[in-house]
Amino acid sequence: MGAKGTVLRLLIVDDEEAARYGMRRALSAFGYEISEADSAEAARILVEKQQPDLLLLDVNLPGASGLDLLRELQDEKKEAPLVVIITAHGSERMAVEAVKSGAYDYLSKPFEVDDLRLVVNNAFETIRLRRENRSLRRRIESEGVRRGALLGVSNDMERVRSMIEKVAETDATVLVRGESGTGKELVAREIHERSSIRRSGSFVAVNCAALPSELIESELFGHEKGAFTGASLRRHGKFEQADGGTLFLDEIGDMSANVQAKLLRALEERRIERLGGTESIPVDVRIVSATHRPLEQEISNGNFRADLFYRLRVVTIEIPPFRERREDIPVLAESFAQLSAEKFSLPVRPIAQNALRLLIDYDWPGNVRELRNAIERAVIFAEGDEIRERDLPEEIKPSQARAQTKQTLEEGEEMLNVPFTASFREDRKEFERRYIARCLEETGGNVTRAAAILGMHRQSLQHKLRELGLARRYISLADREQE
Repeated sequence: MGAKGTVLRLLIVDDEEAARYGMRRALSAFGYEISEADSAEAARILVEKQQPDLLLLDVNLPGASGLDLLRELQDEKKEAPLVVIITAHGSERMAVEAVKSGAYDYLSKPFEVDDLRLVVNNAFETIRLRRENRSLRRRIESEGVRRGALLGVSNDMERVRSMIEKVAETDATVLVRGESGTGKELVAREIHERSSIRRSGSFVAVNCAALPSELIESELFGHEKGAFTGASLRRHGKFEQADGGTLFLDEIGDMSANVQAKLLRALEERRIERLGGTESIPVDVRIVSATHRPLEQEISNGNFRADLFYRLRVVTIEIPPFRERREDIPVLAESFAQLSAEKFSLPVRPIAQNALRLLIDYDWPGNVRELRNAIERAVIFAEGDEIRERDLPEEIKPSQARAQTKQTLEEGEEMLNVPFTASFREDRKEFERRYIARCLEETGGNVTRAAAILGMHRQSLQHKLRELGLARRYISLADREQE
């Protein structure tokens, strides 16, 4: 239970030795590091020394009470451990006061062992999510992931960053679209981190394609004890875990029709019911979803609800593939080279120009994910003072046919006679303007055929024409083409 490779520390604070023994025995099988204290004063010393993650804290203690200790911990400047208050039967009002003072939850004596295990399990799940979010913030600060895989000099990536900036401060649902590996989850995390409303809450991610259809409902909404075979304890679902934060639903197009209906209801009512339960639970969650599927086609095929689609796509952010923004490849490649060198404690080597040219020429069907993996491999195998062509994966190196294509393009560059300036972006823009104009002239202004030749979507080419100042000349041709 908890993050892989991390021992979770639990402190039991109760003046009754038998009570401490019973709780230790009930929880010992779960691998926690358990300590005990019989007073608030002894607990203070252990909190300072051991920095436990969770306290099981009895209210009735000799000297200072458990509530006194709870308030002291909440007043500390450093992050306090989670606290589960333990009260005597009939003291529910005191327990409510404790929760208002900052306690995570409470238990009333006498309690069932399963109830104790459930509360502790839920508390440690909350701690795990907090750790993941702290780790994310450290990455943002140390690696620049705030611009991370969103690094890039292309107009397309500038547009993505601008949309994130605008939508982050709202609570609108967002649909992120793009091919596999383009960084859809990173966009979702960026939206969460830039939100003053949500960033203090948890970012919880669910891959809808990775879970069997019979489990996704329990994963999202949780379940009650006995809801199905094997459900020995109540379980909080991802909606409850993300309460106050952001829930990211990746590959939303793979969700079954039954779960789609329940998700739509949760979005509209902002309430959920656990599987096997009857209680209506309010949830305050911002939904960001992602897909590589054409959902409009899935709706036509009867596989996706149109009403859910419109509810999810209040704002749509499209992430273009690498083959449509090759100017971003050098920036990301150099960034991944530095991060990989730090990850493996290897020298930071620049990427040689011939290797960089191969990276730019390759189409990257796996997009950012494939580039990152390729650079990690190159960093590991590089031996000289640079990352060279020989260090790159074989599939990136050009075949004879691709080498011929490259030669043709180079001849085309010479033929187009693009003047050299000190600005790479301006030179590239001028080359694109002339190259695309020539392609459209060859196709008689047929935008669809030109887009196919250029390996672009028709809408992307129209956007590019506007960007390059060619719209007045060619958009009218595109309009005639549709007539």
